[in-house]
Amino acid sequence: MPGRPPARGRRTTERKGDVRERAILDTCEALLAGKGYDAMTVGDVAQGAGITRGALYFYFGSKQEVVTALVARTVEHLWERSRATAQTDEPRQAIATAMQRTVELWNEHGLVMRTAIDLSLTVPEIGELWNHTADLFIAAITAVLERAGIQAGTRPDQASAMARALCWMIERTFYHASQESRENLQEASETCEHIWLISAGLIT
Repeated sequence: MPGRPPARGRRTTERKGDVRERAILDTCEALLAGKGYDAMTVGDVAQGAGITRGALYFYFGSKQEVVTALVARTVEHLWERSRATAQTDEPRQAIATAMQRTVELWNEHGLVMRTAIDLSLTVPEIGELWNHTADLFIAAITAVLERAGIQAGTRPDQASAMARALCWMIERTFYHASQESRENLQEASETCEHIWLISAGLIT
């Protein structure tokens, strides 16, 4: 039987809408660096993306929606890069890989991450995204601690509680260090990794 002919009109390149949406989010990230969240406007984003203000409203209803979508894109990258934490069997390697990939993303998108943290208490959609991401990391850290021999459970000395504390310690440490320099961020990462290893009982 002959094979079916390829579907007509199947696209092998990015759709125009996808390109525009990416341009909007890229522009938003640049404006966060140049103007900050409070000062930038929808008009600034539209102009930077090379579209009209009306065209931008086809994709997003407000500046807040644009920033929320940018945060969603960034945390997806964060989780994808750090997924090895939950998948690598050897705890030491899992910790090193997760921390290094997290450093890379904070170096690339630290401003977006800090904006997400700053807005998480006042913008419910961003707060939900950020907390969901934290929950994923807490689950991954818990799995690493349990593989290292820490007892499962929620008591202060058990894996789940320790993982939650480690997750929020890393977030706050990276938040501050990323405002200083790449060198400070790398040093902060090494400190967090050292604390994680001690918590896992892998070093003394």
